[in-house]
Amino acid sequence: MNISTILYTIGFSLVPIFELRGALPFAYFNGIPIFQAYLIAVGANALVAPFVFIFLSSFHKLFYRWNFYKKIFDKTVVRTRKKLEPKIKKYGYIGIMLFVAIPLPVTGAYTGTLGAWILGLDWKKTCLAALGGVIISGIIVSLILLAGEGSHSIFLKIIQKQV
Repeated sequence: MNISTILYTIGFSLVPIFELRGALPFAYFNGIPIFQAYLIAVGANALVAPFVFIFLSSFHKLFYRWNFYKKIFDKTVVRTRKKLEPKIKKYGYIGIMLFVAIPLPVTGAYTGTLGAWILGLDWKKTCLAALGGVIISGIIVSLILLAGEGSHSIFLKIIQKQV
């Protein structure tokens, strides 16, 4: 296990397209034991939700001063929030956690946090829900990797298409 493999694993964990789907297989197939790979990849990917929430909130405050942005935001996002309010009340943070937990493209900490931010959910609870989803997703990916010969081809196809 060398430092460059660890740094690449952390980097892949922080890239929206790869996240755990790419980071864990990369680490595992480059000689990092699965438990250590899990800790590195999940630890890095857990940082995504708070950073995304802070980023979105900061830029939103800046852009909301512009009438063009304000009109678009109020028209689309506020309307979406009202439309989805019953589903938010029904599924809430468990829904965010389960969405993040599915290790497929377009699901993960980035998309889950973006969705929660658009829906106006609390950032602390969203970060905890995303953390739960990241932990579950890491377990799922790790179990698939440990399932045996040939199971890794699922991830290699995803990585090859995305690179």
